[in-house]
Amino acid sequence: MSYASHERGGMEYYPCRYGASRITFRGPRKSCEGAFAAFLGGTETYGRFVPDPFVAQVERASGLPCVNFGVVNAGPDAFVSDPVVPGLAAGAAHVVIELTGAQNNSNRLYRVHPRRNDRFVKASDTLAALYPEIDFSEHAFTRGLLRTLLDTDAERFALVTAELQAAWTARMKALIALLPAPVTLLWCAEAEPPETLSYAEGEPLGAEPLFVTRAMIDALAPLADDTVVYVRSDAARAAGTDGMTFSDFDAGAAGQLLGAVAHEEIAGLLAPLVARALQAA
Repeated sequence: MSYASHERGGMEYYPCRYGASRITFRGPRKSCEGAFAAFLGGTETYGRFVPDPFVAQVERASGLPCVNFGVVNAGPDAFVSDPVVPGLAAGAAHVVIELTGAQNNSNRLYRVHPRRNDRFVKASDTLAALYPEIDFSEHAFTRGLLRTLLDTDAERFALVTAELQAAWTARMKALIALLPAPVTLLWCAEAEPPETLSYAEGEPLGAEPLFVTRAMIDALAPLADDTVVYVRSDAARAAGTDGMTFSDFDAGAAGQLLGAVAHEEIAGLLAPLVARALQAA
């Protein structure tokens, strides 16, 4: 069963920081000395509303300490631009990178907040020229901005998605290049990576990871050691929010995530890979 609190606080994440990084991560804080695995990613890696996220489960199953560098709504920007995390992750015996959406990433059309990557900061002159009828001051979040761009003109929106995809691919390659340890790429979503994407005005943007296609993952695969594709099972879908902890205020947000059963399934896929890293270490 899920547990919904009538208080706004919900569950305790024991927030912590590492070194001079300004990002607040999920705790408890772990040592980055000796052999350990590093997990970089977004909301699912962080384990929002999940008392026992897959990172913690992999640690127990593999025997290798696992450091959770997940950030809610993160794109690769959160890690590439951080002064601490790439250096710490470079010392890991194994690194798992969750493939997050391409919208939460600075690009030639707009800039996002360096740590809260879902926050839209500023449109470029290029985007302003492409959509002169849009008042960008009305937008604070990337998804809301993109929703407006699509509803305004789907043909121009195709140019936007192409730019986001190119920027995401470049930034992911830059991130992997910073990591000498074996890297596993993790796709965890409701469905398989799409082969292609196209949008008509009024259509939903879709579920996370937004705008990421199989071709984009294939472009990264030669740089990584493994690619794990997890699609939420029927059992995990039926379980819904069972096993999650959230406030009444956050019930809607919790329902959009993969859920506690999915975290168990993801851990089952990742634990053997991380255990292999422990043996090598």
